[in-house]
Amino acid sequence: MASIGGFTALYGSGRPYFSRALQLAVIALAFAFSVGIGIWVAPVGWAVVIAVAALAMVATWLSNALQIGPPGAYMFTLACAAGTAMPAAHIGPVGAAMLVLGGGAFAWAVHMGGALISYRGPERSAVTSAGRAVIGYIKSVGTPDEGAARFRAAFALHRAWTTLVNHQPSQVPADGPIARLRALNRELHLRFAEAMGDASRHQSPRPQLIADLHIFIEQVRDPKTMPALDGSAIPLGHPSAGAAMLEALQPGSNPMRVIVRVGVAAVLAGALTSIFHFERAYWAVAATVLMLHQGFDWMRTLQRSIERLLGTWIGLLLAGAILFIHPQGVWLALTIMALQFAIEMLVMRNYALAVVFITGAALTIAAGGHPVEDAGSYLWARGIDTLVGCALALVVFRLLPPRSTTRQIPEQLARVLRAVAEATGHLAHGEVTTPDARKSRRELQLASFALNHAYEDSLAASRAQRFAAEEWWPAIAAVERLAYRTLSTCWALEQLGGDAARETAASMFVNEGAARVREAIDGFVAAILKSNALPALPTLPHVLETELVDLHECLQRSSPPRGAVTS
Repeated sequence: MASIGGFTALYGSGRPYFSRALQLAVIALAFAFSVGIGIWVAPVGWAVVIAVAALAMVATWLSNALQIGPPGAYMFTLACAAGTAMPAAHIGPVGAAMLVLGGGAFAWAVHMGGALISYRGPERSAVTSAGRAVIGYIKSVGTPDEGAARFRAAFALHRAWTTLVNHQPSQVPADGPIARLRALNRELHLRFAEAMGDASRHQSPRPQLIADLHIFIEQVRDPKTMPALDGSAIPLGHPSAGAAMLEALQPGSNPMRVIVRVGVAAVLAGALTSIFHFERAYWAVAATVLMLHQGFDWMRTLQRSIERLLGTWIGLLLAGAILFIHPQGVWLALTIMALQFAIEMLVMRNYALAVVFITGAALTIAAGGHPVEDAGSYLWARGIDTLVGCALALVVFRLLPPRSTTRQIPEQLARVLRAVAEATGHLAHGEVTTPDARKSRRELQLASFALNHAYEDSLAASRAQRFAAEEWWPAIAAVERLAYRTLSTCWALEQLGGDAARETAASMFVNEGAARVREAIDGFVAAILKSNALPALPTLPHVLETELVDLHECLQRSSPPRGAVTS
């Protein structure tokens, strides 16, 4: 039973150790709570179905909103469902929860061991990855891969800022390693902005940029030579936990659909397996949650179901061998540790193979160290429950599909354009480091990521939605160029700072230039969302003129199935 707490070690990889310590502690408590709830409701059949479904929904909501990473909500649901079938009447829910918490504490200690070797390793790795991504972008300028490389670099830089800002204490020493790594990451971002500016003018970035970036990457190991940043120069990183949790509950949003989908599938799986008296109904419930909790598109959900079935049925052979050997005491603990290590090594690289070891671990834990009288029936039940769970997940996905990308893409285009207009208002005054300006820049960055994800999701959707998305592609590419041009200009003014930034901004946006940009964007949004005719463009500021004219021409040339968009 305590080994369930050991699944705490599956989470937190890549996070800074301070943030990781807090996250893993909460996860260990969540595992203890999940098992305790499962054991508490076990005597009442209908309560089991409601409790497991409710916990699956809450776990899906929090895991996705807070981005805790794989394996996400699945393991908490599995722990709760497994608790409903554990022979733990002699110790009760509280005693079982304490055992699980003890296993979680051990996993916490093991996972935090790396801090003794390289306490700032995750932060250095994030900045190094961002630097390499920027180098990759610079090398791709002028090639067909430029757009994808630009997105990868922007995402890597944003992830580095999240690591250096959101995952750190609210106050860090002004001359400490985090402050200096922030300074390094800012230098990377400035070079990225310069390269984007050159690319927007159809020029090749200067060769010295790559040499500078290699020097910065070398400095990551010992950033003492970098001056620390003051607070106004630090981006905001990812939105706060509270904001992310509220956003995930927006009616009609895809995150909310995923939560509802998980709840419906868990209730159906629990009800059906209870009606047909499946011996271990929680296996079917766990399988449905596993298929649905990450919010994949149809093709990836179908692929994951096939991988799950194949891995499970092969894993039954491994589980059968373990049950036949029947390890006890220390050998049982070592067996489960070995299985968990294999899962950790494989789950992100080869999911189907990882499921082989997941199945072995799950069946070994479910046996509770006791001999299984009819191992054949025990293994057969696992295979059938997984089949039922995967099938139900696919049915529920079809009944509650994601929002149509023919609606999602126009909405995301409008979101990016509105964010550009908001950021331009700050840009025109040369005030790009105020709290409001930081928020608008962050929203523009996140909106551009969401637009890219919406387009990628559409490519894995139905044939009609793929066709509609391809019709939108020229406009998507033009909007992305406009967004990154706006962001790179913000970074350029930030580098100037003070009066120089305000004077440069005034020269860029003469004669109410920001108002004319907003006028053009309002026309684009009306055309995209309401099928209004595109108005003629006003005289535009030179700094954004090329990108706005390109977008105007793309919307004129293309005729995607627009129509009014409603939520």
